[in-house]
Amino acid sequence: MVARWLSLAAAPTFAVMALVAALAPADMICGAMQGPFSLQGMVPMYALMSAFHLAPWLRLFR
Repeated sequence: MVARWLSLAAAPTFAVMALVAALAPADMICGAMQGPFSLQGMVPMYALMSAFHLAPWLRLFR
């Protein structure tokens, strides 16, 4: 039961983290970051992690 709830919590958590990383000032997160939407930044990583953790949500709505 707990594992099911945790699996459902992963995708929205990473999506919120991507949003926060995109909207936060660059010097607050990482001073060496080139831009919030660069391919080396945290935003694409969090977006990909959110996408990879969508499977429990897709099973829920199936």
